[in-house]
Amino acid sequence: MKILLFGITKDIIGSSVLDITNFTNTQKTVGDLHSYLQKTYPDLKKLSSLAIAVNNSYAEESTTLKETDEIALIPPVSGG
Repeated sequence: MKILLFGITKDIIGSSVLDITNFTNTQKTVGDLHSYLQKTYPDLKKLSSLAIAVNNSYAEESTTLKETDEIALIPPVSGG
């Protein structure tokens, strides 16, 4: 599974793309992915929010993931 990273998530993980293997061998959800990423990269817990998009649409925690899905981590943004 390929995860695209933007903003501070890219800085925390140290790359603009994260490849995760064997994550979806059993039925997994966006919520499961979020928990896995926070355990693997504890600094993600410091973010005030973290949206996860699946196939170019914001996803609910209960959304089921497939190996072929395009995932993006979208951190909080500020600006004017």
